[in-house]
Amino acid sequence: MPRPGDVILAEVQFTDTFEIKKRPALVLFQQYGNVVVAGITSNTEMRGIPLSREEGAIRDSVIKLNYIFTISTSMVHKVLFHLSTEKKRVVFEELVRLLEGLEA
Repeated sequence: MPRPGDVILAEVQFTDTFEIKKRPALVLFQQYGNVVVAGITSNTEMRGIPLSREEGAIRDSVIKLNYIFTISTSMVHKVLFHLSTEKKRVVFEELVRLLEGLEA
């Protein structure tokens, strides 16, 4: 079972198409067979939380907290790596800031 802070390879659907592809995503939490994740992109020009190769990413990437969705545990193919406690804290603090409406 994936746990919060895991970076997984999962089947995800894009918002602008019905196409489903295998993509990396960050597990925020899982409950009742559902996994709530944030998308990850290798397009480092996009806004989000940087994720480096030194942290475990295959290439420098960005965690996109504006792209949060729910998938079934059956759509998770594998765990790629786990975020450090410090990086999980950065994600949590940014998510709380966005939920409080404090976006810059």
